[in-house]
This record gives sequence, structure tokens and C-alpha cells, in this order.
Amino acid sequence: MGLVSKHEERDLELPNNRRILLEAIESDLVNDDNVLALFYGGSIGNENTDVFSDIDLRVVVKPDYIKEYIANKNERAKNWGDVLYFEDLYPSSIYTVAHFNCFVKVDIFYYTPENIQPSTWLKNIKIIKDTNRMMAETLTRSMTLTYKPSVEEFEIWRTKFFAYLHEAYRRAIRKEYYYALNCIDKLRLSMSTAWYMISGNQPNTFGDWAKYEGSRSELEVWQKSLLESWECGRDAVEILDVMKSIVPEFKKVHRSLCDTLGVQEDSQWVDNIVNMVI
Repeated sequence: MGLVSKHEERDLELPNNRRILLEAIESDLVNDDNVLALFYGGSIGNENTDVFSDIDLRVVVKPDYIKEYIANKNERAKNWGDVLYFEDLYPSSIYTVAHFNCFVKVDIFYYTPENIQPSTWLKNIKIIKDTNRMMAETLTRSMTLTYKPSVEEFEIWRTKFFAYLHEAYRRAIRKEYYYALNCIDKLRLSMSTAWYMISGNQPNTFGDWAKYEGSRSELEVWQKSLLESWECGRDAVEILDVMKSIVPEFKKVHRSLCDTLGVQEDSQWVDNIVNMVI
């Protein structure tokens, strides 16, 4: 028997509550003369929302008003509904997250026009307001772009993998199991990142598991199956077994990325690093 949630009735209403929030956001911002553009990213931009999808809101304002809008970002969100709390570690940041009492959250970014440049991140957006067709032109140019990892991204990726592999061993031997399991999770995430890099899909910011699993994932069935198989509990033997299981696929994708980027593979160097812990 699967999970039976006591919140099932509320959850079924989430798409309708999200729609109500969207209407409130647009009613507030579309008529604001200082707002030059308004668009959605994420699952709304991709047109693949599900029951639990949040709202990724992007607001472009006149440069002379950006400081005012950032300072007022939390108060502005209260215009759209009943906010339970905010994730806002840095009041001067362009970013905040408003969590509403209907269990829908809104990720809010404030930009000026100079911040908006063609990018693979802007290939899937839903434009609501677009003064002077700035966003339409940016979207058109973004659609011509393809993602290819840089050598710098590759170096960061593989050295992080090595570091998490070594640290998982240290923490498992010390019986610091939650630390070790966190490292194992980062190894799984590193592999998901690499698969996206190889396939030409823009990977998430490291640490973000969004859409790597489930029906909206761009991973192949066999890749998701591998991810599922790399499961372990609070046991040093299990942890080391998963590490051993991940390494062959790491070597495979490492070789592929080296070939793609013209980087020397140096398999002996890789073996020396890996064999220190498995």
C-alpha cells in the first residue's frame, strides 16, 4: 500500500490555488509602469506543471527603481496572498521565496534590463508583460543557443566528484553516517550532472535535484534505474559498495567528456585517485 496523505484534499486544490496566485501576481505587476517585463521560468515556462509545481517569477524593472523594488520585495509579495514565511537570507539580494498559506511557493527574482541576456536558461519561459519586446527578442536569440560544458565546468565537476568520494570513505569509517550519506548523495548528483552535460542539457545548479527524477526528467530510463540502484543506508559496507558501483559509470562519462572537450583523460591519474578509497 502506498503513502496515504492526510493532506490529499488540500493537495488536489494546489493547481487552482496556484492559478489564483498567478492572477493576483499579474494583476499587481502588469499595470505597474515601473515593471518593464514579467515572465515565468521553471515548470510554468516549460509547460510541464504538476500538482506541486511552484511559481518561478521573474520581474524586470526600470534601473532607477531596482533598489526600491528589492528593498520592498517581501512586502510586495504580500499583495498576492497570505504569506506564511519568507526565505530571504540577504535583504539586499535580488531573490526571495514567498511561501503562501495555500502551500504554493513563489521564487521571485528582480532584474534590470542589462541583466537580461540570451541564455540557455531562457529558452523555456512564459512571457506575460514585455515592454518594447525586450523579452521576445531575448527568447528568439536564446532559442538559437545550445548548451556545451566548458573546460572549467568539467574541472569543477570531476574534482568535486573526487572530493566527495574520498570524504564518503572517511566519514563511513568514522561512523559519521549522515555525513557519509550526504557525500553519496552528492556523488549521485554528480552523475546526473554529467549525464546532462553529455546530452547537451543544461544541468541544474549543483545541489538542486529538481527534475532529475520522475516523469519530467531528461535522463534515460537506464540512467534513472542506475540512480535508483545506488541506494544505501547507515552501514559502512553498503556505503562503500555504492561507491564501487558508481565509479565505473563515472569513468565512462569522464572519458566521454574528455573526448568532447579535448581534455587529456589520464586514466592512470583517475585510477590513482579512486583506488585510494575503493
